[in-house]
Amino acid sequence: MARPARIAAGAAAGSGAGGIVGRAAAPDLLQAVEDWQAWLRSEKRASPHTLAAYTGDFDAFLAFLAGHLGGAPSLADLAALRAADFRAWLARRAGQGLAKSSTARALSTVRGFFRWSARRGLMENPILATVRTPKLDRPVPKALTAADARDAVETVGELADEPWIALRDTAVLLLLYGAGLRISEALGLSAGEAPGPGQQALTVLGKGRKQRRVPLLAAIPEAVAAYRAACPWPLPAEAPLFRAKRGGALSPREVQRRVQLLRDRLGLPESATPHALRHSFATHLLGAGGDLRAIQELLGHASLSTTQRYTAVDGRRLLEVYEAAHPRARD
Repeated sequence: MARPARIAAGAAAGSGAGGIVGRAAAPDLLQAVEDWQAWLRSEKRASPHTLAAYTGDFDAFLAFLAGHLGGAPSLADLAALRAADFRAWLARRAGQGLAKSSTARALSTVRGFFRWSARRGLMENPILATVRTPKLDRPVPKALTAADARDAVETVGELADEPWIALRDTAVLLLLYGAGLRISEALGLSAGEAPGPGQQALTVLGKGRKQRRVPLLAAIPEAVAAYRAACPWPLPAEAPLFRAKRGGALSPREVQRRVQLLRDRLGLPESATPHALRHSFATHLLGAGGDLRAIQELLGHASLSTTQRYTAVDGRRLLEVYEAAHPRARD
C-alpha cells in the first residue's frame, strides 16, 4: 500500500481548550483533534487536568510524526501508519528516559483518538491494535524492619484518646502484621468470626471470596479478647467486630490515619502503611527461611508469581538459606 504524500506545509496552529500553538498537524487533522477535545469535554466530561494530559500526550505524538514522516501529518497519514512507525515512537520515548507508565498512558491516549476517529468515519488504522503496551514494572513491596513493625504494634495504642480504642488499634495491627491479613479482611471480620482465647487459626474470606486458614500468634486472640471486653458497643455475632468511635464499622481510612500518626511518632518512612505491615509479615517469614509456597497460602495470593516479588526484598537472606541448606553449596 502506497504511503500518502507528506504535507509540506508548516504546522498549523491549534485552537480550543488545551490546544497548543504550532501543533504539528495538517488542517483536517487539526479540526479532528479539536472536535475530539470538544467531545472529551462535553460527552466524557473530562476534567481540565485530564484534558490537558490527553492533549499533551497527543501533541507530543504529532510532533514525533512530523519529524518521522517529514511533514505535518494528516488523517490519511495516521490511517497509513505501520506497526514500525508506532514502535519508532515508543522507542523514541524510551530513549528520552520517559517512564513506562507515562508511555502507557500516552499510547492509551493515541488509541482513544483513533477509536473516536473510526467511530466517526474520519479514519481507521487496525494496525494500532497490534502494538503492545509497554510492560510496567511491578513495584517491589516495601516492608518495615522487624523492629519498626514491632514498635508500630506496641505504640499505636498510645495514639488513642480512649482505652478501648487503644486496644482496638493494637488488635487490628496485630492481625495485619501477625497474621498477614489485608486491611479489608481484618475489618471485614464479624464479631462471630473473631478469634477467641487459645484459638490457633482463623478462617479468612479473601479476594474473590476465597477462604484460607491462617495460623495465629497467641498474642492475637488475646488482643482481640481484650478489645471485645472493653468495647462499649454491643457486638452481636453478625455485626462488624471492629467499631469506630461512634459505634459504626471501623473504616480503612481511620486505620490509615493511625498509621500516618505512627510514622510521625516513630520516624517511619513514607512507605509505612497498613498494607506495608502485611508485606512485612511475608518478608520477615521469608527472611527466617519460610517456604515461598506456604507464604503464598498464608497471604491468599492466587499466583505464586505475586508472592515471588518478596524474593527481591530479601534476596540476601535467601542466598544465606541456600548456602546453608543446598548440598552443592557446601562443596
